[in-house]
Amino acid sequence: MHDFCFTIPYGLLILAGGAVGYFRRGSTTSLVGGCAAGLLLLLAGYVSLKAFEKRRNSYVATMLETACALTLTYVMGQRYLQTSKIMPAGIVAALSALMTLFYFYKIATGGNRILTKAE
Repeated sequence: MHDFCFTIPYGLLILAGGAVGYFRRGSTTSLVGGCAAGLLLLLAGYVSLKAFEKRRNSYVATMLETACALTLTYVMGQRYLQTSKIMPAGIVAALSALMTLFYFYKIATGGNRILTKAE
């Protein structure tokens, strides 16, 4: 599976979560954090997709995806430990931890698999 296949929906989910947090609770922190992280993930997913279309790997995009997922894991994990609230902190921390593991796997295996013309 290619990283952009998961990064784009993940970015949309984080972006939507930040907007929902703002509209439901009036939290500007949720809006700024969710929008910033979501937009960075969408940008990284788009760059990775475009590189894949050119039959290349974008290691910059993979590193940006990993950094965003690690940051979200840490921040939302800390918030979960402080509040013990599953929604949204626990869910976002768990999802981000899974995405971090996926990105580490992609880094360890050399990025997106580029098929040759024969395949």
